[in-house]
Amino acid sequence: MEILLASAVGILTAGGIYLILRQRTFPVILGLSILSYAVNLFLFATGRLALNQPPILSEHATGYTDPIPQALVLTAIVISFGMTAVVLMMALSAYLAARDDRIDMSDDKGEDA
Repeated sequence: MEILLASAVGILTAGGIYLILRQRTFPVILGLSILSYAVNLFLFATGRLALNQPPILSEHATGYTDPIPQALVLTAIVISFGMTAVVLMMALSAYLAARDDRIDMSDDKGEDA
């Protein structure tokens, strides 16, 4: 189970970084979203992988799962959704202003630095 989870975090991280390094705005936004999913999965795994365990220790339970990483992941999902909406609106306004979604790293005047 741990190998599967670690592989998923690694694949999501590699895919997110690859998309962030692209020259278009839409793949960059997708890369940030995928990278946030990888971080959420990593945070969720820090609470130990325990199946069929209650989140709160009671008299009848033999063990429990840590509820703090679950709360952190839930908060991170809400924050990443809001930030994705903000970045998407910024990218849309930049596309409407320039009529192109390419990220240009060169000088606007055509002069070399």
